[in-house]
Amino acid sequence: MEGELGGDPGAPTNLAKWKSDFSRSFQFYLDRSTPHPVSRWLGTLGIAAIYSLRVYLIQGFYIVTYGLGIYLLNLLIGFLSPIVDPVMEGMEGASLPTSVSDEFKPFIRRLPEFKFWYAITKAFCIAFVMTFFSVFDVPVFWPILLCYWIVLFFLTMKRQIMHMIKYKYIPFTTGKQVRVPSL
Repeated sequence: MEGELGGDPGAPTNLAKWKSDFSRSFQFYLDRSTPHPVSRWLGTLGIAAIYSLRVYLIQGFYIVTYGLGIYLLNLLIGFLSPIVDPVMEGMEGASLPTSVSDEFKPFIRRLPEFKFWYAITKAFCIAFVMTFFSVFDVPVFWPILLCYWIVLFFLTMKRQIMHMIKYKYIPFTTGKQVRVPSL
């Protein structure tokens, strides 16, 4: 029955096998990179530098860069936000413990570091590929886009910082937190 169509009966199977093998090996290397955050971020920084150099040398693709900047800002907000938003929970004051008898609630990000890194790296790679297609090179006056993005960044960060202050959480930790019991 398969041979009646005149095509190679093994072609879809071979394609599915190649896709499965590629997916498995990609996941293997992704898993191996998990415990090495400094190396991962340095690689992403290298990809970002290559992308920036390409945009600078071509003197175009400012809309792609602006879209990339908006997406990165969105990822940053997810990275800095707690998984349980105090506004949604109906908490009025601090959500972290204020006395020894309160339950300790560690800060858990809405977007974990690994997913944050992966999304940023993938975004830079996609934006880089888009620079090879002239359909994405829309002529714009880039200084206005840059000014608009800077204003958007500062307004968004101001709102996020005010949220952090109001609900008393810090998304960054250094070392193990030690609780001092009261006497």
